[in-house]
Amino acid sequence: MEKQIAIIGAGLSGLLACKYVLSKGLQPIVFESRTDVGGVWIKTIQTTKLQTPKSIYQFSDFPWPSSVPEDFPDHDKVLDYIKSYAEHFDLIKHIKFNSRVVGIEYEGASGSEEIEKWSLWSGNGERFGSGGKWKVVVEHNHGVADETKIYKVDFVILCVGRFSDVPNIPEYPPGKGPETFHGKVIHSIDYTKMEYETAGKFVEGKRVAIVGFQKSALDIAMEVAAVNGKQNPCTVLYRSEQWGVPDYLPWGLPLAYLYLTRFSELLLHKPGEGLLLSLLASILSPVRWAFSKFVETHIKRKLRLEKFGMVPEHSFFNQINTCLVSTVPENFYEKVEEGSIILKKAPSFSFCKEGIMVDGETKPIETDLVIFATGFSGDKKLKDIFMSKTFQDSILGSTNAAVPLYRECIHPRIPQLAVIGYSESVSNLYTSEIRSKWLAELLGGTFKLPSIKDMEEDVAKWDKHWKRYSGKYYRRSCIAAIHIWYNDQLCKDMGWNPKRKKGFFADLFEPYGPTDYLVSS
Repeated sequence: MEKQIAIIGAGLSGLLACKYVLSKGLQPIVFESRTDVGGVWIKTIQTTKLQTPKSIYQFSDFPWPSSVPEDFPDHDKVLDYIKSYAEHFDLIKHIKFNSRVVGIEYEGASGSEEIEKWSLWSGNGERFGSGGKWKVVVEHNHGVADETKIYKVDFVILCVGRFSDVPNIPEYPPGKGPETFHGKVIHSIDYTKMEYETAGKFVEGKRVAIVGFQKSALDIAMEVAAVNGKQNPCTVLYRSEQWGVPDYLPWGLPLAYLYLTRFSELLLHKPGEGLLLSLLASILSPVRWAFSKFVETHIKRKLRLEKFGMVPEHSFFNQINTCLVSTVPENFYEKVEEGSIILKKAPSFSFCKEGIMVDGETKPIETDLVIFATGFSGDKKLKDIFMSKTFQDSILGSTNAAVPLYRECIHPRIPQLAVIGYSESVSNLYTSEIRSKWLAELLGGTFKLPSIKDMEEDVAKWDKHWKRYSGKYYRRSCIAAIHIWYNDQLCKDMGWNPKRKKGFFADLFEPYGPTDYLVSS
């Protein structure tokens, strides 16, 4: 009997998992709560574009069409590309749309005490365990009435993402939160859900304050400034200055040559490296510093950060290690200069009747509308899908450590389950594809996982690496600066040659991308 695999989510990771599970003769069933594929790309802010060059944001076996010549396509073209992929590989027939997974529960072990005694993943080291099953509870919305069904499957792949559904909104003491404010407070997810014309009318004529300084905050600020101009300037509140990039060509050199080559990865210490690589990383650390300064000087010059008091205290290298580098919208600082956008540093603040009171100041920022562009609670989303308190407590691990996923996919103490798309990289599509290939090879029996102890020790090595290089932004699972090293581990597991280029110098100095991992040779 064919093994059935439940895949939760039909975004990029879900589609990739579905495709590669099928390649191993397994039977996937994909549950998607919305009416279409594409995940976060289904509905975005009107001005949203791809943040990374399309050359590293593409499927290895499905290139971008020639009808999309630009390096940073807008959101509509990205969504069309994803849909074309799903249609080309006939994935749609495996997806149940309007199907929200309420919870999942493992049936097989006699309880958490038994699982704690296991020395091998799933009890016996096998990808399908010793006969255990997952119960997947799904609410199907048929338009007239909801129907709840239970599915029993052999394996679950969670592709629930990290940047949707559960908004992250700061908590405030009683009397200092949004309830005190006489205006309106929303999250960027609420703004994104609006039709574009509706969103414009919603902010028109209002004094808008946006909390946050990542991509969505800057995009929304630009849209508000376009509607209201200097008459009602948009205020952007931020905790600390960030290294946003105006382009990916610092001083004319593609950024990929600085951070996506084997040479660039020789400049830092890596999990599980040997003595020689460790010595090289120490010796070459000045080169790493020089790379970072090279990029920083370009950004400071092009965006005129010193003029606006927006030079970050941390290095660009530190920021890229946390996957928090985003593109700055074109003409953003021109809008700041003309007065349509006001930048306000606010490490902490509270609400008052008139608007926002920044801690340490006496005069409030008078506001009609506050938009929190403060991200999403991906941790809560991942935790809440489990019905077992044991798995809820274990999936996220310790509060002072990164989420404990071996190869960023497998929790050593949760059987017959994988997570794809939680840990970040410089291009999440690129990373999700090789992880899906790796997982498919695991499910196909190409290799076995090491013992639980060995997996946990490996997870601890990666956690030590993140603590070393990510600074105050620690706890974001991010492989950006050691992308090739990470892929090497997956290749070795699958029996692939990790050296993907032709020739020593090409392998050392040329950037790596999705097409390098097209075939297994």
